[in-house]
Amino acid sequence: MRLQDKVAIVTGGGAGIGQAIAQLFASEGAKVLIAEINEESGRATIENIHKNGGEAIFQQTDVSVEQDIQNMAETAIKAFGSVDILINNAAAFVFGKIEDVTASDWARVLNTNVIGYANCVKEVLPAMRQAGKGAIVNIASVSSFIAQPEFIPYNTSKGAVLQLTRCLAMDLAPDNIRVNSVCPGEIKTDATKRHIAFRGLDPEQAYIDFGKGALLKRIGQPIEVAYGVLFLASDEASYITGTHLVIDGGATVD
Repeated sequence: MRLQDKVAIVTGGGAGIGQAIAQLFASEGAKVLIAEINEESGRATIENIHKNGGEAIFQQTDVSVEQDIQNMAETAIKAFGSVDILINNAAAFVFGKIEDVTASDWARVLNTNVIGYANCVKEVLPAMRQAGKGAIVNIASVSSFIAQPEFIPYNTSKGAVLQLTRCLAMDLAPDNIRVNSVCPGEIKTDATKRHIAFRGLDPEQAYIDFGKGALLKRIGQPIEVAYGVLFLASDEASYITGTHLVIDGGATVD
């Protein structure tokens, strides 16, 4: 029970990596608020957590909307008394070449993946400062530091997440609040399926081809990312801040 009695907010907790994180945290003793834009998937995750004896609540949240984020933080504090852990995971997956990307595309990806992350931190900060500690984990990506074809909006936003993490770690260290990020590689999620469809690839072959780029010769599973996030959010990582953990099967080792 590595997170016994901790209160955690997981944005985008209704599917994929976020769902795996929320369920793992609950199994490790955390009280979890799932902040998810999709009510159906968010409540399905809550139901699964409850079936397994965990404690969790749902708050419908669009992290690109400031009022939604304020409601998220207020709900967590009202229900559980505080916020110990924030996992910024909700993301907009916007791909394309520079000539194909519209102003609304840029607004969507930056408002969700960068400004949304920052506003989530802003809203939980008073509770963490009052408690005298906290742990924040931002879900970045290998797209934060490698170039990929027709990925300009997404990669730009994820590159910003790494710098946001470093700056927050510096500014919040005096408050004993740690800020780190996790950089997943190819992981089998709904977002990966959408990317495969965007590129017009055969799904079965695409998973095989994506895996070939990793030293371990396969793509990862959401739970494999969740365990890395668990470590950084737990007290076991008490002397780690301002860094990023790459979970990509060795795909970017060189």
